[in-house]
Amino acid sequence: MAASVNKVILVGNLGKDPVCRNSDSGTLFANFSVATTERWTDRDSGEQREHTDWHQIVMRGRLAEIAQQFLRKGSSVYLEGSLRTRKYADQNTGEDRFVTEVHVDEMQMLGNPNGSRDGHQQPAQQQP
Repeated sequence: MAASVNKVILVGNLGKDPVCRNSDSGTLFANFSVATTERWTDRDSGEQREHTDWHQIVMRGRLAEIAQQFLRKGSSVYLEGSLRTRKYADQNTGEDRFVTEVHVDEMQMLGNPNGSRDGHQQPAQQQP
């Protein structure tokens, strides 16, 4: 059987502050959304176009602590991780729903608090 790869790399901006919670075992989890925007010029009209995708992000452990402490709505981040789809029951209807999330194992903050870019920061990595 051929090897498979599940790797996601995103560079985008947080849509909201991270929401953090502890699991029953005491592991900290951070959840937030990241927007990635593609911009192009329409060939026919010459107008600028753009399309934004929203990605659901999950971090755990030390990365969740860093997210809780430093990330805020609008923060620019570089993220590496893998896609995971999970099933849950809708609270209103009880129907099964599915959500695809990016489980992050490496993050780099791309801007400092005043919004300017700084490429000299070291990436944070999830410890095994």
